[in-house]
Amino acid sequence: MKVRSWFRRKRIVIPAGAAACGLAAWYLLPFCFTLPADLTENPAASPVLLDRHGKPLHHLVLPDFTRSSPVSLDEIPRDLIACTVAAEDKRFFSHGGIDLLATMRAAKDAVRHQRTVSGASTITQQLIKLSSPPASRGLKTKFREAMLARQLEMRWPKQRILIAYFNRLPYGNHRSGPAEAARFYFQKPLGDLSLAESALLAGLPQAPSMLNPIKHPNRALARRAVVLARLAAYENYDAARISSASTETLRLRPLQERPLAPWLPAAWETRDGRADSRTSLDADLQADVETIVREELAKLSTSNLKHAAVVVIHNPTGEILALVSSGNWRDPNGGQINGTLMPRSPGSTLKPFTWLLSFEKGGLHPGSIVADIPTQFRTKEGLNAPENYDRTFRGPVTVREALACSLNVPAMRVLNDLGGPKPLHELLTALELRTIGPDFGGYGLGLTLGNAPVRLLDLTNAYATLAREGEELPVTLGLSEGVKKEEAPLLFTGQAAYLIADILSDPDARAPSFGRGGPLELPFRCAAKTGTSSDFRDNWCMGYTKEFTVGVWAGNFDNSPMKGISGVAGAGPVFHRTMLRLHRDTKPTWLDRPAGLLDVPLDVLTGKAVASGSGKAELIPDDRRPLPSAASDRDAQGKVLLDSSYSEWFASAYNRRRSVFAIASDQAGEMPLRILAPREGATYVLDPELPNGGMLHLATNLPGTAQWSCETLSLSPGPSEPVVKLETGDHVLIATDKRSGAKKEVRIRVEER
Repeated sequence: MKVRSWFRRKRIVIPAGAAACGLAAWYLLPFCFTLPADLTENPAASPVLLDRHGKPLHHLVLPDFTRSSPVSLDEIPRDLIACTVAAEDKRFFSHGGIDLLATMRAAKDAVRHQRTVSGASTITQQLIKLSSPPASRGLKTKFREAMLARQLEMRWPKQRILIAYFNRLPYGNHRSGPAEAARFYFQKPLGDLSLAESALLAGLPQAPSMLNPIKHPNRALARRAVVLARLAAYENYDAARISSASTETLRLRPLQERPLAPWLPAAWETRDGRADSRTSLDADLQADVETIVREELAKLSTSNLKHAAVVVIHNPTGEILALVSSGNWRDPNGGQINGTLMPRSPGSTLKPFTWLLSFEKGGLHPGSIVADIPTQFRTKEGLNAPENYDRTFRGPVTVREALACSLNVPAMRVLNDLGGPKPLHELLTALELRTIGPDFGGYGLGLTLGNAPVRLLDLTNAYATLAREGEELPVTLGLSEGVKKEEAPLLFTGQAAYLIADILSDPDARAPSFGRGGPLELPFRCAAKTGTSSDFRDNWCMGYTKEFTVGVWAGNFDNSPMKGISGVAGAGPVFHRTMLRLHRDTKPTWLDRPAGLLDVPLDVLTGKAVASGSGKAELIPDDRRPLPSAASDRDAQGKVLLDSSYSEWFASAYNRRRSVFAIASDQAGEMPLRILAPREGATYVLDPELPNGGMLHLATNLPGTAQWSCETLSLSPGPSEPVVKLETGDHVLIATDKRSGAKKEVRIRVEER
């Protein structure tokens, strides 16, 4: 009896003990393992750079080089949830973290085939794997993942597990989470996915590289068919929808279009740890300016012009509204260089600052007369005899004409009168042209002609300071709260800045050099200045209205010369179209005219005041009213009398204004013979692309009595004196005064480029 009772108790105790052990293993053992730390935090979102209106510009990569945009469960469409559950874990909503039926089936198949045939990992187990550091895929790892999945199921509701899973899922092409996958593959919001698109995405996490729909579309479509078949088998879905999705054509729109402002991620630092950072850029304007640059570069591709850069600044705030770095980011030959930060030769774009100093420190005004005559300046390297771009001299000109026509000699003479390059160097340094070195003496008077390297970004902000009439603001890529007017440093007077703007916006004043109707003219008032380096390696166009400043550089990053492209022809069209685009939706405004500027009628030949109703009205500061015209200004024939400093110019072939000028001393015919061009020791570089075709105009101060000769070069008749066709080598040119027999000679060298 006792033996039977013992066996009866044993039959009860052993199963009960086994059941208790099983329950302990199922409910208690999982808590012996520690959940991955990554599960305690939400997945990181890729930082997003926004434009000034909140439009996304760039989704930056995370430290693991992926892009991720976590979403809530409510944002994931029902189709994608259903397809994912059908594909990965059909009993997700009924099991406790481990699918025992799937595990037994997988084990049975593995024994039968002696290899792994199918997996049995649940969504919860996959979540543990996605959240854990990489580990070997042995039984120990699988057991740990199974226990942690059980623990997580006891801690978290199914909805929390599901969203944590979705936001960590890899969809290939460095995209994590369904929102980034929808944006990358279909360029649409997650909520707009069709059933077919949802099925395609649901199939990718199984093997993102093998099933990459861009590289392996057939594999991806085959996997989509499997997902839809499982959806039909396990979910209560309309059969007609599934059938339609099965035959839907794959319409991928991979995110491969040209990115806006591709330089931006490298230039931007995410602020305050925020995922989203709003920049000052205007996405629509940025896109339009990039298109303008590409189109204009294409037009000049045969002229060896490959790159261009643009900066657009909102003057009241200093904010950058658009910035183009190269014109073709994908160009393997320097396309990823940011041209706005490259030091380049600015050509004549620095001249306005010399003339501004002449207004502030030199006592000049736009109607003042300055001399454009052959002049030699002593430098460390010897004598320097600058020429204008057209190799002529105009004689007496107004400051307005000298600046508007970008004349070299008057600018250097004025800078020399101001005491040399030091005051201009100090002003440019104050304007934060950072690449100009501290040794102003090394630049000499050539500083006004652009022999110091500058960056487009810095130069554009310097012009924006002109537009702000002297108020300095730092340029910024972030949205600025603005600087109060009384807090902005004033680098020069509003009067001087306004006079510069008035000249640079005068199409009549620049017409003698640039003509009318070109890219510098707009249907509204706009200041504009071009610049070209002496060897056509750089050209520029800078300009502004009250609201906006635009700076354009064009050239080649490999420093090769363009084929005779000037700032007007190269950078000018980009400037013109950008200014038009800026004012498409914004009414153009002009600078506020400062107090103390008068409209004074002047005689433009003498720079003196004339009676009201005659002459040309000129802006003159109230404290610099010019002297009135006098009868002694002209001779008996009404010609304006010039002093003897103009004698050589007056007698030379450069003088085309004999009908309006005369030399007061009337001693031009008694002067000894002098050669004005070429200069002694000059070196010329032959460039077959230059428009003069290698021809050099010869000039003396006595064109009527001088006779030229050269044993090594061919001379041919010119307008008043011969022209010579240059050939490589060393040459001696001789001028002989036919009256006295006196001779002068110059030695020159001609080289190939």
